[in-house]
Amino acid sequence: MDEQRDKQDDMIIEQREAVRMMQDYISEHISEEITIEELAGCASFSPGYARKLFEKYLGMTPAVYIRRLKLSKSALRLRDEKLSVLDVAMDMGFGSVDGYQRAFRREFGCNPKEYALCPVPIWLFTPNLIINDERKMSDMSEIRNVFIQVIEKPARKVIIKRGIKADEYFSYCEEVGCDVWGLLTSIKSISGEPVCMWLPKNMRKPVTNVYVQGVEVEEDYDGIIPAGFEMIELPASTYLLFRGEPFADEDYVAAINEIWEAEKKYNPEFIGYKWDDTNPRIQLEPRGERGYIELVPVTKA
Repeated sequence: MDEQRDKQDDMIIEQREAVRMMQDYISEHISEEITIEELAGCASFSPGYARKLFEKYLGMTPAVYIRRLKLSKSALRLRDEKLSVLDVAMDMGFGSVDGYQRAFRREFGCNPKEYALCPVPIWLFTPNLIINDERKMSDMSEIRNVFIQVIEKPARKVIIKRGIKADEYFSYCEEVGCDVWGLLTSIKSISGEPVCMWLPKNMRKPVTNVYVQGVEVEEDYDGIIPAGFEMIELPASTYLLFRGEPFADEDYVAAINEIWEAEKKYNPEFIGYKWDDTNPRIQLEPRGERGYIELVPVTKA
């Protein structure tokens, strides 16, 4: 029985790794035309089996996944770059402008030209990248560096979606859903990306709601606040930015723990500060290529 179970586990790992290879291939070639034969080739399976595995682990066909990702990437380009709808449609590999416009409207409920002129919050597609759970608890036991930097954040507002009792990412996803990140990504941030925050007691509502996801915007922001979200004000504040070294995706848990241990051990009084419990602690999206990053608020000692 143990041998049979081990073979089953090995097969699941192999399947998940194949799906992740297809996801990586799509990400690297998203502006090109991608065929199922190319995806199957990078995963070393037949086209039919590759499609079956993709649907099994991601809940959609490769074609739907590629289309939704292309449309979301195109929306960010329309928001941030001075490009025509024609240029974006062609650059992202759509066969025609008309087809692109129809697909954009079906996905986001608005016309791409209108969106380019006046971007509004939309539900962007944020893929769930496959990570093998069997590997994510690596202890990364080699000697690694943690970099610490003092940064200043200006007075600003943050658009957030609250939970009820969420105190970390997984409990937040259970309460609120994991797709909130896509909507937040569509809102242009002064820090370049959405953030996760552990709120201090003075900002919690209800008092049990510690962890939220949000997007930092200008202090004078007067744009749309999506239904179910709210906007709070944050004062100008000082932070210690803790950043670890780059890590493999499956090591994200160890990378987070690495920074948490560094925060526990660090005494900010060495550089004339003390911890500030009136401002939120900030977590950036764990991206292996840049290292895990957290910002911890401090004030002059």
